[in-house]
Amino acid sequence: MNSCNQPLAVDIAGIKMKTPVMTASGTFGFGLEYADLLDLNQIGAIVVKGMTLKPRDGNTGRRIVETPAGMLNAIGLENPGIDRFLQEILPQLAQYQVPVIVNISGGTIEEYGELARRLANSGIAGLEVNISCPNVKQGGMIFGTDPDSAAAVVSEVKKYATVPVIAKLSPNVTDIVAMAQAVESAGADAISLINTLLGMAIDVHSWRPVLGNIVGGLSGPAVKPIAVRMVWQVAKAVKVPVIGMGGIMTAEDAVEFLLAGASAVAVGTANFINPRVAIAITEGIADYLRQCGLRHVNQLVGQVRI
Repeated sequence: MNSCNQPLAVDIAGIKMKTPVMTASGTFGFGLEYADLLDLNQIGAIVVKGMTLKPRDGNTGRRIVETPAGMLNAIGLENPGIDRFLQEILPQLAQYQVPVIVNISGGTIEEYGELARRLANSGIAGLEVNISCPNVKQGGMIFGTDPDSAAAVVSEVKKYATVPVIAKLSPNVTDIVAMAQAVESAGADAISLINTLLGMAIDVHSWRPVLGNIVGGLSGPAVKPIAVRMVWQVAKAVKVPVIGMGGIMTAEDAVEFLLAGASAVAVGTANFINPRVAIAITEGIADYLRQCGLRHVNQLVGQVRI
């Protein structure tokens, strides 16, 4: 894969991708919604929206609000449930030559294990374990802010997983390195970060929270410096590949994450502005490599000059 003829191809813990640019969970639906807008086969990997054992309606009230250089969301993991995904959605995704990574979320450790069991040998390329969702009232933030709990979730998923397991970390912690080392020790094959930062908006006319859930996850360009810093810290501290995300809007943004130590990147909020942004960023990285006289994208990884 790492040849001059495939300068963008990467292998993330056994997940072979044509490019290092993925779509972040929760921002690209199941990918099928975008099929008329871009060639899904040109994306490095599709990370589908967070899946739970049973269908979820998500949070009530307003669920998205624009903020300076970003957005707050409190969707609440709305999804059709794992059974419908396996029966109706995954077969449609199978027609595309793109790795499908399923983001899973549970309210208990056992639910995570059951999700991994049901997805075993389903044809997906990887599992992204969502231990870091800030806009549901149970589960995510509990597991995502305690190293022992996070490790326990990853350990349970690894019992049943037949594909690489990616642990998605929350930035809402004091020590991101401790979290990363905990999930690595528990068997995570890769680490993705960051998920959204916990935020809030208040309507100054009504004096009430704008979001129905009161708080939500902040994403977009505003969080990028924090995300780059955390990727840099984690990449130095673990041996498994790191997938960087958080405010990536351009190819230059993606290159920052690569230089910080990420082996791949995921684009999230930018998809709402430009549905074709993943391809535009991929093309921009290819141009950057040519301008720098580099043969392969891996030559950028972790090369920040300190």
